[in-house]
Amino acid sequence: MASAVPPNFSWVVPGKLAGLAMPRLPAHYQYMHEHGIRHLVSLSERSPPYHDTCPGIVVHRLRIPDFCAPSLELIKRFLQITEDANAKGEAVAVHCLLGFGRTGTLLACYLVKAQRLTGVDAIHEIRRLRPGAIETHEQEKAVIQFHHHIK
Repeated sequence: MASAVPPNFSWVVPGKLAGLAMPRLPAHYQYMHEHGIRHLVSLSERSPPYHDTCPGIVVHRLRIPDFCAPSLELIKRFLQITEDANAKGEAVAVHCLLGFGRTGTLLACYLVKAQRLTGVDAIHEIRRLRPGAIETHEQEKAVIQFHHHIK
């Protein structure tokens, strides 16, 4: 099967963590698998289509309503999934519908913890890597509060 780059796909930490919009074709899963992604964290309220076409990728469902911010518990669950996968040499991809708001928020929280950035610096870095990321004030606030929680 030929692979195709998923919509709005980019690495935040090459080989470890990527963000994307909802994968919509079997070829998107093939692309992720070819690039070492073994875990897909789905933040959407509905399951990504064709997720069963690539049994080599485990889908983790962490539902967040569109334009909302994740809870502290959900942030911690996402980071645990990522840390566990990375410890085994497996990459993680995270998506919401378009890959901007919810996805960007969790990617920024990852940078806060893994790279010890401040919340504001993590938001700026994710927006540099993924223009348009982190769409609402509540999502920005979640990243900043997460930074205060772990420091």
